[in-house]
Amino acid sequence: MDKVKYVNIDGRDIPVEGEKNLLEVIRKAGIEIPTFCYVSELSTYGACRMCMVEVEGRGLQTSCSTLPEAGLKVKTNTAAVRQIRRVALELILANHERDCTSCVKSTKCKLQDLSRKLGVEQVRFRAVQKPRVVDEANPALVRNPNKCILCGDCVRMCGEVQGVGAIDFAYRGHEVVVQPAFGKNLYQVQCVYCGQCARVCPTGALTPKSETAAVWRALQDPARTVVVQIAPAVRVALGEAFGYQPGEVTTGKIVTALRMMGFSKVFDTCFAADLTVMEEGNEFIRRFKENRALPLFTSCCPAWVKYVEQFCPEMIGNLSTCKSPQQMFGAVAKGLFSREMGIRKEDMVVVSIMPCTAKKFEARRPEFRIDGAAEVDHVITTQELAQMINEHGIQFRDLQPGSLDLPLGFKTGAGVIFGASGGVMEAALRYVYEKVEGRTLESADIREVRGEAGIREAEIILGGQTFRFAVVHSLANARQVIAGIKSGERQYHFVEFMACPAGCINGAGQPVSLDQDYARSRTSGLYGADQMLQLRKVQDNPYLKELYAERLGEVGGERAHHLLHTGYTARRRMKGKSMVIVDGQAAGKLEIRVCVGTSCYLKGSQDILHHLAQYVLVKGLSDQVQVKATFCFEKCDKGPTIKVGDKVIGHCDVNKALAAVEQAVANGAGVTGRP
Repeated sequence: MDKVKYVNIDGRDIPVEGEKNLLEVIRKAGIEIPTFCYVSELSTYGACRMCMVEVEGRGLQTSCSTLPEAGLKVKTNTAAVRQIRRVALELILANHERDCTSCVKSTKCKLQDLSRKLGVEQVRFRAVQKPRVVDEANPALVRNPNKCILCGDCVRMCGEVQGVGAIDFAYRGHEVVVQPAFGKNLYQVQCVYCGQCARVCPTGALTPKSETAAVWRALQDPARTVVVQIAPAVRVALGEAFGYQPGEVTTGKIVTALRMMGFSKVFDTCFAADLTVMEEGNEFIRRFKENRALPLFTSCCPAWVKYVEQFCPEMIGNLSTCKSPQQMFGAVAKGLFSREMGIRKEDMVVVSIMPCTAKKFEARRPEFRIDGAAEVDHVITTQELAQMINEHGIQFRDLQPGSLDLPLGFKTGAGVIFGASGGVMEAALRYVYEKVEGRTLESADIREVRGEAGIREAEIILGGQTFRFAVVHSLANARQVIAGIKSGERQYHFVEFMACPAGCINGAGQPVSLDQDYARSRTSGLYGADQMLQLRKVQDNPYLKELYAERLGEVGGERAHHLLHTGYTARRRMKGKSMVIVDGQAAGKLEIRVCVGTSCYLKGSQDILHHLAQYVLVKGLSDQVQVKATFCFEKCDKGPTIKVGDKVIGHCDVNKALAAVEQAVANGAGVTGRP
């Protein structure tokens, strides 16, 4: 048995029990060390210097990057430590846009909190940075570089956990800034709008884009009937904004608050989640029988869908054609339920309350429009709902619970657990089991797909056949699984993907929690709500049965497919102009474009680009030929792709590219007066 190690913290011996750094040991001792750049789920960065402590024999050390060795003697509050923290904080504040009273992060800003705790009342240093343009071009996030403190949390989250790399550090010295590639905005690059960068941002540099003003306008328009849907994960997190513990279900109070605000009907996205399971479960069974387009990928997460469109478009055919629950709800509410309410669908406004920032982007996709009008008009996050409740002056804790409206407010437990990683898969399996086995599933709990690991696998025997499933959360894990599927190392029939770590309960629109186990508590809250419901399988939902019988017809049939299904196409990762590789005027030249988007890049386009540039230089063709790197021909499944003049060449390699250029030059392309 290993001997317990101790570290002496301010005169007390504290045992080391698996902590990965000195910072965690100190916090276990009940001492809160300030940090900006330390997030336990990310790599250690050690840039902000706020966590400095004095270690006997070593002097000042960053506690986040110091191993907890036995026998260390640490002081956390010496004069030198306090001084360096205050100076570091003042230097950060000097270049920070300090409009705290109007900042969306006010009262929840870590910079504001530490300034108060450390007693920083004035800033002695002058700013050296000029104000930068605020990026509001996309529908999901606002990026304000003037509030960035360069902690790097967003960069590491986007690169390490999500594997996207949409933002990074640029420039040097006092000019350094965090921004998307080539100085573009988030709308122009490969951002999938998951918002996890905003979740870990300690200031107001990255925040969800608010739609509360638009929702207030709709509510106050007498010509509009405004209905609202509440996503599963919202009910176990909103209460945190009003002093409840993570995981406490506050659905009833939410309903009452929404009615007080003026919403005509308060519905539940869980009803649409039940509907999604019916359609997606049926789609899976059909694909399995036909042995085509497997494994089936879930399509409920819009950040994941955009990731597939950009990074692995050759697998778009594996995506379920089912719309997400949010969009299914909008389609049913406007396409069918508006008639029952006796109003024109043009006069109905559908508002979604979501834990997710990518849902804002999803609602604006052209695929999700009915006769030119959006299925979902506005998406507000859990944070925005809390803001609206406070704006209205509603005393949330004093509210009596209300009931959701029927029929779109009725749900089963299967719809409720959609908000947790593994919930979509479990809900689908509760349906698939009875369809394949032809008998009742006695226990609705399918624990094989539950857990916290980023990649979980399960095998279940149904109808005498072995089905292989996987549950994946965070996009870096998704990249790993996709690579395994392509290589044949991983073989599944059905895979659930969610972009956010732990699923929707940890979406970027949820309240920021300081509780170490908040994600686990929220997940537990959803499964607890599922256990409390009498009906836990979608096929038992009476209002769903009625919807199919009276409006949709057969599950997966023509009417249902028209209203509830969609399709996706390859999407460019980068918008804007191409990069010129060989200088010179383009007029009269043969133009060669090489796609360097991720899909083509991984297949060797960079090598092609290099050889073409060298070929032009060596052959002395700079006056006739111009080589450019471009970002997408939207033919990612045929990559690497190049364009020589007007001719697009897919599945290209160096030899094909050089041959095409030689042929074009031989035919006179690029020579003045010749095509």
